[in-house]
Amino acid sequence: MNKGKREFKKAIVDGGKYMLDQGLTVGTWGNLSIRDPETGLIYIKPSGMPYPDITEDDVVVMNSEFKVVEGHRKPSIEYNFHIAIMNARKDVNAVLHTHPIYSSVFGVLREDIPGISEDFVQIVGDKIINCEYSLPGTPELAVNVVKALGQNNAVLIPNHGTVCVGGDFAAAVKIIFVVEKSAHIYILARSIGKPCLIDPADIKAMQDFAKNFYGQGK
Repeated sequence: MNKGKREFKKAIVDGGKYMLDQGLTVGTWGNLSIRDPETGLIYIKPSGMPYPDITEDDVVVMNSEFKVVEGHRKPSIEYNFHIAIMNARKDVNAVLHTHPIYSSVFGVLREDIPGISEDFVQIVGDKIINCEYSLPGTPELAVNVVKALGQNNAVLIPNHGTVCVGGDFAAAVKIIFVVEKSAHIYILARSIGKPCLIDPADIKAMQDFAKNFYGQGK
């Protein structure tokens, strides 16, 4: 195994354990994928295996045409939307599908999560919407996820879970935590009053600032 392949496979193994340790999923559920931007190959979690048991040899490698090019395991049943997202979004090289607590509440309610905090609107989007329901692992779900995600960095799957994306694994993880924090805050705020949302003009201004000025080297 060359160095590049080994690094990406290790990232899947370590990333899955991290998701489990952080309480973002349970058991064998949830999944993650990372794309090598140089080759375009996509490394994805094997289906139905407990995260602590997965080794680098278990990681499945696929191409943009939804074909397995390396690996002896079955890929995650959600490979359709992982690859479909990356095909639609060239800026996305990591897709994390989790079964978290707070954002999943809104998937059960089939309610969107609006822009209620500055970090949320800056890096996630002005809101997170529920995609149209479809059964897990189906091509139809992939179409629905891509459509609802649009140019945002997270989408809710009704009665299922949350999908977060980023330019790399670290960026996608940041999205997960901001989404969960915002969902938690929104639930608490609604329990004692009527939440005040951020004005759309301010959302646009903050998104422009985050994209073009925030951080080093901008």
